[in-house]
This record gives sequence, structure tokens and C-alpha cells, in this order.
Amino acid sequence: MKPEIGISEQNRKKIADGLSQLLADSFILYLKTHNFHWNVEGPMFNTLHQMFMAQYTELWNALDLIAERIRSLGFYAPGSYKKYSALSTISEAEENIPAMQMIKQLLEGHEAVAKAIRGIYPVAEAGSDEASLDLLTQRLQLHEKTAWMLRSLLTEN
Repeated sequence: MKPEIGISEQNRKKIADGLSQLLADSFILYLKTHNFHWNVEGPMFNTLHQMFMAQYTELWNALDLIAERIRSLGFYAPGSYKKYSALSTISEAEENIPAMQMIKQLLEGHEAVAKAIRGIYPVAEAGSDEASLDLLTQRLQLHEKTAWMLRSLLTEN
């Protein structure tokens, strides 16, 4: 059965497509962050190891929220590496890179997700989809705050 939630099928599809890209970006960023958590080295090891764990845990929990919103709109959430690779704007992690390069890549990832979220807003607004807008706002706040924290680690004073 199709959802009858006050949003046209065309708008639901556009919103679900945007959320599917957000899901793919979030999953690739989760995987990259977890990889860096396992493989970080250097004088900031403990700090970065713990910070990356907090970040990948938050991303992992967000995946379910995004996927369930797609399902609430009446569409299937993507759920394979193949589909995520095709949808994501974030590249996979490079292997064995220095800690500062890890931070830079994660910063770029969080900024890319923030930009992608901003691109979904007009579609959700056009469909009067307040639930998706709420989810997007929460995700945007998190990605912008995480980007700020990562950027701060790269600032030399």
C-alpha cells in the first residue's frame, strides 16, 4: 500500500532520493571514520581514537533514522556497498595515512554531507515534509559541529 501522508508520490520520491544519497554519504563516512579509529597512530592517538569512536557511533545510529524515514515515505532504503558507492559523493578512505590527513578527509566528508543536506531542504520544503526537514536539521547541526571540531584540530596557532 502507498502511504497517504499528505505528500504527493512525486514529492515523496524526490525526498526519498535525496535521503538515499544522504544515507549513502553517511554510511561511507561512517566506514571511513571507523577505519581511522582502528588505524590512527601518532602522538594524538588516544585523543583521536576516542573522538573517532564517538563520531562513528553517532553516524551508525543516524543510519537507521535516515533509512526509516525513507521507508516512511514509501520507498526502499538502499542497503548495499554497490548502491552506496553509486550514490555517495564521498570517496572511500585511503589506507595507512597520517593522522592529520585522516582529520582532513573526515572534515571534507562532514562538509560534503552538510552541503548535500542543504540540497535536500528545498525538495522537502516543496513537499511540506516537516518530518524530513526536522531530521535534516538535526543531521546538519551535527555535521557542521563535527566539521568545526575537526577544522579546529587542523588550525595552527
